Amino acid sequence: MNYLADYVDYHEGETYEELRKNFKIKIPENFNFTYDIVDRYASEAPEKKAMVWCNDDDEEHIFTFKDMSEYSKKAAVFLTRHGIQKGDVVMLMLRRRYEFWWLILALHRIGAVVVPATTQLKADDIIYRTNTAGVKMIVSFDDKRVLEQIEEALPKSPTVKDLVSVSEERKGWVNFHKELEECTADFPRPQGEKATHNEDPMLMYFTSGTSGYPKMVTHNFTYPLGHIVTAKFWQNVQDDKLHLSVAETGWGKAVWGKLYGQWICGATVFTYDMLAFTPDLFLRRISHYKVATFCAPATAYRFLIHQDLSNYDISNLKYCVTAGEAINPEVSNKFYEKTGLKLHEAYGQTETTCSIGTFVGIEPRPGSMGKPAPGYDIDIVDADGNKCKPNETGDIVIHLENGKPFGLFSEYYKNPEQTQKALGGKLYYTGDTAYFDEDGYIHFVGRNDDIIKSTGFRISPFEVESVLARHPAVLESAVTGMPDPKRGQIVKATIVLTKDYKPSKELETEIKTFAKENLAVYKIPRVVEFVNELPKTISGKIRRVEIRAKDTSK
Repeated sequence: MNYLADYVDYHEGETYEELRKNFKIKIPENFNFTYDIVDRYASEAPEKKAMVWCNDDDEEHIFTFKDMSEYSKKAAVFLTRHGIQKGDVVMLMLRRRYEFWWLILALHRIGAVVVPATTQLKADDIIYRTNTAGVKMIVSFDDKRVLEQIEEALPKSPTVKDLVSVSEERKGWVNFHKELEECTADFPRPQGEKATHNEDPMLMYFTSGTSGYPKMVTHNFTYPLGHIVTAKFWQNVQDDKLHLSVAETGWGKAVWGKLYGQWICGATVFTYDMLAFTPDLFLRRISHYKVATFCAPATAYRFLIHQDLSNYDISNLKYCVTAGEAINPEVSNKFYEKTGLKLHEAYGQTETTCSIGTFVGIEPRPGSMGKPAPGYDIDIVDADGNKCKPNETGDIVIHLENGKPFGLFSEYYKNPEQTQKALGGKLYYTGDTAYFDEDGYIHFVGRNDDIIKSTGFRISPFEVESVLARHPAVLESAVTGMPDPKRGQIVKATIVLTKDYKPSKELETEIKTFAKENLAVYKIPRVVEFVNELPKTISGKIRRVEIRAKDTSK
């Protein structure tokens, strides 16, 4: 049982081309995901499983939609008792704890604005977010480091009125579970001025900041409907089957894969609240719980292909997808060799839903992100805004002439100038570059800021990284441009080694020779640096800007 047909015109078995031509979202008046999806399941199929949750301590909880409905109603009562009203901003720093789902659904009930945030934030990060967004409440849990960072930020966060803990008693913090016991599951849908409307702000994510300070991306109450494409046509989730997306709730990918589209399509969300990504433990969970569909960033697959997968029963795993950063063809091919499963890549941003993808019915092409999503009019354009020819690199843009596609953000919060620059014209520029091949597949080249310009040549970091990934010593790499007085920039490779290799001059020479044998001369890394880990954003994307800044300051 699912509600897909109520919100999208779609016929099972349609080809990608037919889907693109016929696709249309049905827009209800004043759609609210909590009332119109979760509460409806709770009424019509109360025992349908919404989530299977576990953690590293082997705790397990299974939540039905009835459970999710009732707990989110109690949470809404709790929040309103502490003064949270429609339009107020609440920050959730909860990793993958199940209380995140109760609270985000509760905040949707009220019409408050949710700001999910990663537990990796430091005090200065929290201060920036609370002051920029006007956060009124922060909810977190008993991670000592996280709580201390929040408390350190509090004196410089004047809008924050309450700190709420979903775990142990702590001085100065409201005990969520203790008060929740006193709350009833009675929270009728607000009417009149308190009712939510489609264009109201619902969710706010700070961009991951690969090259600049994070921007506040605001999505309205129709945003969940945009993730029908994400869940049904890219992740290929199945009714009542378990879907696992690797994402902390502070990352936008969490609502891509752990909430909206999955529940509209009737899938059960599997949530593993892990402290760190450990391939062995991860594969054990997939095996034990019989996960059917799986989504992970390229980094996770880079680790998984180095495991002996014959030690795990992953026979129930039927479909695997990847997004968040481009994946090297070598990784895709090795995963296919080991599992028989092809990786279906996709592309999107904090500002969008899944806008390019290897959708159901499209044959995966390693090295390509796929084709434009149903509902999105995507192009690759040159510096003058003209459509690029096949194999010509240009900017990835979204056409806005016929209106914004479902899932594209509403605004950069409290920044009308930046919003107008992004959304005020005929094209939305993503800031990424790519090219179409002769068959219409889109191939990622890189962020505009990451393109290396050496001796008149433009070099894609991803292209060089894809070659380096084929060397057995390379677990992952970041390729950047390093200042050079003669060439403008030279290519540098910052490399994390696999466990069987150690840094040495001999290995550096070997890797350079390997690159020379597989790349044009101007693309060969002139500098190789071995590191224990690469700098990354909260969403796992490599921060090449940090490497460049370090090299420039030398």
